[in-house]
Amino acid sequence: MRIAFYAPLKPPDHAVPSGDRQIARLFVEALRQGGHQPFVASRLRSFDGAGDARHQARIGALGQRTAKRLVKRWRERPGTAPELWFTYHLYYKAPDWLGPAASAALGIPYVAVEASYAGKRAAGPWADGHRAVERAVRRADAVVGLNSADRDGVLPLLRDPARWIALPPFLDAAAYPARDPRRADAPRLIVVAMMRDGDKLESYRLLAAALAQLLDVPWSLDIVGDGPARAEVEAALAPLGARVTYYGALDAAGVAAALAQADLFVWPAINEAFGMALLEAQASGLPVVAGASGGVGDIVVPGTTGLLAPPGDADAFAAAVRRLILDPAVRAAMGLAAAQKVRREHDLPVAAARLAGLIETLGRKRAA
Repeated sequence: MRIAFYAPLKPPDHAVPSGDRQIARLFVEALRQGGHQPFVASRLRSFDGAGDARHQARIGALGQRTAKRLVKRWRERPGTAPELWFTYHLYYKAPDWLGPAASAALGIPYVAVEASYAGKRAAGPWADGHRAVERAVRRADAVVGLNSADRDGVLPLLRDPARWIALPPFLDAAAYPARDPRRADAPRLIVVAMMRDGDKLESYRLLAAALAQLLDVPWSLDIVGDGPARAEVEAALAPLGARVTYYGALDAAGVAAALAQADLFVWPAINEAFGMALLEAQASGLPVVAGASGGVGDIVVPGTTGLLAPPGDADAFAAAVRRLILDPAVRAAMGLAAAQKVRREHDLPVAAARLAGLIETLGRKRAA
């Protein structure tokens, strides 16, 4: 099946790496592995981070014109037309102005992935984007949810609750080599995260506050990541001294290699949707200590693959890290359980099979 793939926040071939781009690429590959032919329908970015109503109106109008041009082109060349529209990650700051209109005009199924909807956004500077997300979700033949926290907001908009399809976040587990558990030196903690203002910086600051309570036990910390808030991150972590090593931004292979050399992944995950880095760490056989934000609990099983602390609680976070620093046997058991869970529930072939089943069902309904 030819599938029009669209990511309104950031297309999968965008030049700037991010977790969002990574997930978009994984979805494209999952569709391919399911036997389909995905293609990027448009690179139009609808993101507005400033809450500029005039900018949103211009993007909305451009989106409507773009959808009409796409439909016209596909009607003139039917062999190139999609048989299903697939939009990844729409929310009030990055709504989908294309998919609902194009799929309705072509009479094809519309699938929305990782759609989030919160009633509190009905008023304010992103009201237009909020309404656009509502229209898209109501139009959707299926909404694929990666984050269980999105379910309650989306479900009331669906014509049939069965249109909500839960899909665990996933990655290509084969890209993450098993770590060597035989090292006897001080436990090596690791973080993989961008350095930018907002929740990322606050997570780094909470991490620094927590680790400052653990200077009486042996450990070191590797930081993989970079960004415009690097100076603020380094200032927050400065009291930890020489225990911290900065590696900057690494490509995918570099991240996997760094994870393979670590013992414990630590990240407060303030307001994190679910955190691809947490999944990557577990694929590498690392236990995780994280903040219990958003959908983090969907991928980290407390007491089995890691430990979760209440969001924003530096003391509880420090206590969880201390426990795993001091108990290598528990670290090893959790790391093994984490790797097994990823391969069983979060691996690319598993997701590809689930998506293929969904698309087959939608295809049968369309034919009927």
